Amino acid sequence: MSNEELLAKIGQSTEETEFYTPMPNGYRPGHHKYVIVVGTVMSGLGKGIFSSSLAKLCQDKGLRVAPIKMEGYYNIDSGTLNPYRHGEVFVLDDGMETDMDLGTYERLLDQDLSAANFTTNGQIFREVLRKEREGEYLGRDVQTIPHVTGEIKLRLRELAAKSKADVVFVEVGGTVGDLENSNYLEACRQLAYEEGEGSVIFVALTYVLEPGALGEQKSKAAQLGIKRLMEVGIMPHIIACRASNPIKEKVREKISMYTNVPMKRVFSMHDVSSIYMIPEAMREAGIDREVLTMLDLHDRVNQKIEDVNLKKWRWFTDHIGRSKKQVTLAVTGKYTALRDAYASIIKAGEHCGAHLGVDVQFKWMDTTDINAENVARELAGCQGIIVPGGFGVRGTEGKIDCIRYARENHVPYLGLCLGFQMAVIEYARNVCGIPDANSTEFDKKCKNCVIEILEEQKKIEGLGGNMRLGGKEVDIKPGTLAARLYDNARRIRLRFRHRYEVDPRFIPTLEQHGLIFSGKHPTQPIMQVLELPQDVHPFFLGTQAHPELTSRPLRPSPFFMGLISAAMEHVKGEHAKGIKRQPQTV
Repeated sequence: MSNEELLAKIGQSTEETEFYTPMPNGYRPGHHKYVIVVGTVMSGLGKGIFSSSLAKLCQDKGLRVAPIKMEGYYNIDSGTLNPYRHGEVFVLDDGMETDMDLGTYERLLDQDLSAANFTTNGQIFREVLRKEREGEYLGRDVQTIPHVTGEIKLRLRELAAKSKADVVFVEVGGTVGDLENSNYLEACRQLAYEEGEGSVIFVALTYVLEPGALGEQKSKAAQLGIKRLMEVGIMPHIIACRASNPIKEKVREKISMYTNVPMKRVFSMHDVSSIYMIPEAMREAGIDREVLTMLDLHDRVNQKIEDVNLKKWRWFTDHIGRSKKQVTLAVTGKYTALRDAYASIIKAGEHCGAHLGVDVQFKWMDTTDINAENVARELAGCQGIIVPGGFGVRGTEGKIDCIRYARENHVPYLGLCLGFQMAVIEYARNVCGIPDANSTEFDKKCKNCVIEILEEQKKIEGLGGNMRLGGKEVDIKPGTLAARLYDNARRIRLRFRHRYEVDPRFIPTLEQHGLIFSGKHPTQPIMQVLELPQDVHPFFLGTQAHPELTSRPLRPSPFFMGLISAAMEHVKGEHAKGIKRQPQTV
């Protein structure tokens, strides 16, 4: 059967055919190409980093790219996952709560992604069961093959058609051998069969061990992991080898011989100072050119666009971590034992550091252990303070102590989501004279709940007690710090993930005592940005939003740029006063 005949049959689901994949409108067989990245040996090695870096190289050449992350868990989204189990929950502009890898794609590709770029087993099975109930399978018994795999292939082709992508980059979460990923791998194998030769390539990301006791790199685990991939009918075209140190030639030869993958496609993805160095390393290794050759895409490349994009990116990477200037920002949260819980904050600091010519370091502080007696000692040596987002009462009083210290000692402060709410509570207690001010999230019986879920909000947003999620418009008050940070824009778009708001009954009192609400909902009394006048405090700003989610390497977050600029000035002030900086803990 020819490919054309096959593609004509695969949209059917009858007793006469086992081929089943409904074709979306606008899909162009043969035009859309696929790069599928799978993991072996162990998870968490950087499939998203490899996939997004390769996607960036293709995008830089003028190709249209679209990434998708396919997760094996049965959750509908990542919103209910504990950060200690799965790292940061990354919120897309359309409100979809996703895996943190989507943040890597957004930052490297400078794209706002959507729910179409993320799927889970939960989503797939929900859709299969919906179709079964509505009779879309024409009386067939519903099975993994062809119906579950057909739904997965449909997701990939829908993304290709919707985005008009030249190349779709597919990241399969977890590793080969995980039972929950078997449907994805089978669907990808079928996709390669249906699309035909030269349309789909597979990348196996593996791990090369280097036990300290042996003093040499060992490839056996990598070989066995790739063998598992071959056992499910997938032959890799590229091998990406993760390791602490560059992969030795002998090891690359062994992996090449074992997998039938040419040496030039066995890539050493060893540790580097920043993930933003990976695209250039791939370019130098010629991986991008190999992909263009295997997918027959050379004629779609725009060399002029590539030259411009390469120049911009090299400017950024040339300025990462090169400055001798340094600032230390305290991140005062409750998930600080796991850096991945604050991945976007770390990246926002890296973006700003390159543009401002400063090395941004973080001091991680669990506010559960902070109180009024030790807060000054704990924050010593920090030129800026961030109170990040979070949920639950644990550590909130410590956050309030950190905010009070920042406000009273003129230390630059940035509150994110919960950090905005805690700043309101601190100000109400210690400036407005409302000692029992609190949030209904922490005290359901509090009499002065300055932070509350509003009945009006429930009606306006249509979300009931759930969170406000995704991109929202924010009106900025002219002449404020927020306005200056955004080049005097009157309206900006920020990304949100929260349930609680400032109770409007307390807004007049807070403003009368000097607090400025410089960002508001365009039509409703919902406060979204607060600040203190700069003649009172050099930089004291909070936002209900998560600006770290929209910071990009070439377009860093204005809020973080403002904080780090103020922190640099704070360093000068410390030196001018002869204050001895304390040892830093990172």
